[in-house]
Parts: sequence; structure tokens; C-alpha cells
Amino acid sequence: MNSPRHTTPPLFPVTDNQLVIGGLPIARLADRVGRTPFYAYDRALISARIAQLRQALPDDIHLHYAIKANPMPAVVQHLAGLVDGFDVASGGELKTALDTPMPPHQISFAGPAKTPGELRQAIAAGIVINLESERELRAAVQAGEALGIRPRVAVRVNPDFELKSAGMKMSGGPKQFGIDAERVPAVLAEMKRLDLEFIGFHIFSGAQNLRAEAISEAQEKTLELAMRLALDAPSPVRALNLGGGFGIPYFPGEQPLNLVAVGERLSELLPAARRTLPDTELIIELGRFIVGEAGVYVCRVVERKVSRGQVFLVTDGGLHHHLAASGNFGQVIRKNYPVLVANRVESGDEAETASVVGPLCTPLDLLADRMPLGHAREGDLIAVMQSGAYGLTASPTAFLGHPTAVEVLV
Repeated sequence: MNSPRHTTPPLFPVTDNQLVIGGLPIARLADRVGRTPFYAYDRALISARIAQLRQALPDDIHLHYAIKANPMPAVVQHLAGLVDGFDVASGGELKTALDTPMPPHQISFAGPAKTPGELRQAIAAGIVINLESERELRAAVQAGEALGIRPRVAVRVNPDFELKSAGMKMSGGPKQFGIDAERVPAVLAEMKRLDLEFIGFHIFSGAQNLRAEAISEAQEKTLELAMRLALDAPSPVRALNLGGGFGIPYFPGEQPLNLVAVGERLSELLPAARRTLPDTELIIELGRFIVGEAGVYVCRVVERKVSRGQVFLVTDGGLHHHLAASGNFGQVIRKNYPVLVANRVESGDEAETASVVGPLCTPLDLLADRMPLGHAREGDLIAVMQSGAYGLTASPTAFLGHPTAVEVLV
């Protein structure tokens, strides 16, 4: 069965039948990069998304970027001048963040299994450690004592609710993330006796959600939970990370998130929260929503092959660069990302269907399954849209020893 047809993503213009990225026609950009495959991220679209968020969200919301979505140093450097803070998930990402002008006190470190070395690194840098467990609390205290530095810490809470309709649920029920909400008061009581600088809470309930009402409901419950926990805090709550969860449309039939509705509802919730948390910095942390739609993965057709009536466009790219587009990164039923013949977007007539595959020795190496791309020829450029987040670094780049993809910010 043929997949539903995608329309050309509206964020990128098409000029002379070529996709234009960062003001450059795709063929010229490919020549500039020097080889395929490559990822291209459009800096103007990233900046425009930040402006869109600033306009829709309440003025006193601080916007943080989750580096794990796309840790390319040039992207992170660009965002350092646009957002209010960074969140990292490893010592490696912390180094990337510290290489930017972002003040260390506006960088936080989340994620389970932080090693003693990573904790020492974070404490020495003066960033905020989001404690994922009571083990991490003890380890942070020990590291701080050894360094002679008071660790700056927040408690990551595993709430007893989840983000409904989320593509990835990060809370509710047993989770490896955060400290269960019912345990947090006891942990806060212990923290009063420890040499720590308490910053606040991090409550993240889910990701990749396109329903404004679900995000607003989670934000309301998050604020209510934070206000209750603040009563047991060892000091006033200076920062509350509300998480994110804002999704982007990937597949046919999906509609963009109504960002205005999210902002309006959050504005309605804030007055009550401010009565309990008058001086708290309220943070929304986003990754995919900021960079996901600004990125494109580009590979080249090496061979146009017909097998028993089915057209295959065999390319020099594949799941080793873009695991998510192959359907092997969180999809239960495989669906096609938007995929285009980037140097000849329109075929001029109804194109026959074709499947885009890569060079790997596995049937899983599938970037597009029977989409209207049959007008492509050998040497043409295939573009996988919506590829700015969880692309190259979320893929098995060492698989079968093929060269990795280039990344450029244009």
C-alpha cells in the first residue's frame, strides 16, 4: 500500500524546482559542502522559532535549550545568543555548553547514572545538577566536600502524572528518571542538613506532543506539584523547570502544535503560582521544537534499480546517519518522514512511487517506503525533512564502517 503523500514543508522555499536551505539552492549547497550525505541546519529558521516562542509564551518564562536534541557545536553556539539557558545530559555535552558564552549558572545537567567524574566536572563548573536519585545526592555532597565547593542542585521529580498523548512519556509510574514525588519531601528534609545550594525543581513529564490541551494540563499539574513541594524545600525555590513536551509534525495528517493556545493557558495559570513562588525563575526546556524543523538530511542517488516492478533509489545515506527516519527510533508502526527529490521537487506529472534505501546490508535501511519519488535519477539529491533533532548523534554511525555524514549550519 502506498503511503499518504506529503506536501512540501512550508518552512523551506522552492526556487526553480530546487529546495532552498539557508538561502542556497540545494545543488549549490551540496557543492559547497563538498560531498554527500550531509545534514544542513538553517540558522534563520532556528532564530525564527525562538522569536515565535518569545511572542507566544508569557514574558517571564525563561527558555532553555536541551542540547541532546542537536549538540552540533555551531548550532549550540548560535543558540547561546538566543535562549536563556542550556540543559546537558553528559559530560561531553557540558563541555560543548561551556565553550559558549552561556553563563555556567544558566546550565543544568539532567540524566540518570551521572558518574563521580561528571559530578565533579559539573560542581567545578558551577552549573546546576538535576538530581535523579538519592544516590546522586550523596555522591554530589561527597564530590563537593572533596572540591571545597558547595554543589548547586535541583531535584528532578518523577511526578505521579504523565503527559497525555506524548510520543515519549517521561513520568508517571516507575521510571529511571527523577525521584518519585512521594519520596521528595524526605529528600528535601535531608538536604536541609547537607552543605548544598538548593536551586529548585525539574519536573519533566513527556516529549513530542502536538496537543495544546495536553501540554497545558501537564503544566497545570506541574505547577500544583511544585507549589506543594516548595513547602518542604530547604530554601526558597529559585528555579522551576516545567519541562517541555512541545512536538513537531512528522507524518501525514499531523497538525502543528497550537503554540498560542499553550501560551494563553500558561498565562492564566501563572498568577496563582506566583502567590506561592513569587521569585521563582520559571523555565520551559525545549529541544526538538527549536531545531527539528530547521534541519534537512541530504543524500545522493547512486543507483535507480527496479526489482519485480518496484523502484528503489539506492543512496549513499541511510539509517547509520538517520535512524529515526528509518522508523527504528521510537516508532511502533513505521511511517515516512517527508522526503523530497530536492533538486527536482516536482516531477511535472504524477510520479510513480519509489523506495529510498541506503548502502547497508539490512532491509531496515529504508528512508522512504513507496513514496511518489519515482522521477528521481541517478545523481539526484534526496532530502529527508524534519531532521534537525535526534538525527546524526542518535544514529549508529559506526555500523558497517561507512563514512559519517557532514553537518553544516547555513
